[in-house]
Amino acid sequence: MISAPSILIIIPARAGSKRIKGKNTKPFNGIPLVEHSIRYAQHCIGTDTVISTNDKQIELIAQQYNVPILWRDESLATDHTPTREVVKDVIAQTDKIYDYIVVLQPTNPLRPKKMFKEAFELLQEKQSDCLITVSLNQHKLGKIEHSTFKPFTYEFGQRSQDLEPLYYENGLLYLCSYDLAKNGKLISEKPTAMLIDHPYASVDIDTELDWKWAELISKEYYD
Repeated sequence: MISAPSILIIIPARAGSKRIKGKNTKPFNGIPLVEHSIRYAQHCIGTDTVISTNDKQIELIAQQYNVPILWRDESLATDHTPTREVVKDVIAQTDKIYDYIVVLQPTNPLRPKKMFKEAFELLQEKQSDCLITVSLNQHKLGKIEHSTFKPFTYEFGQRSQDLEPLYYENGLLYLCSYDLAKNGKLISEKPTAMLIDHPYASVDIDTELDWKWAELISKEYYD
């Protein structure tokens, strides 16, 4: 009998947000922002979950869901700390070895319920070591050089519907092999891309305007 793959969900949630004070513990739709990722982990994935933090308030929230905390050194809790380094630190502190690592960012509180199941099936189908969720970019992008705008992804006069399809990481889900994460990477050279065509994918909270947009999307759409 083949055993089911083991998965560790990591939620990186530090203190010290500068643009939105106390962002991860600020109520969003009635509960702290970080709780949305905890609930998704428990209700839609249902495997081992750990929170990497340096925030006592987040510890209290985690205790309500019986989610263990791994304390993060302040050197790994700066504005410039890459998520991959946080994940590597979690793995170094964890005794158990897993098959896969999932990262859920608190700044993406809205996720389609079936997203993880579909993502994991796609990862296995493609026999890939990592998967990222992406969204279609529909903007005409350019550069400004010496105050002059120069198109980069299109030509002046080109219709939007004729643009070459381009995509961006939306941050809803990162899924990778344990070995990849252990070596300090979340994304390999050839990541599998899962297109998310849902308004939730437009939500990534970094500013007060992002927060207002997230509230609007959560009221207008449901999954």
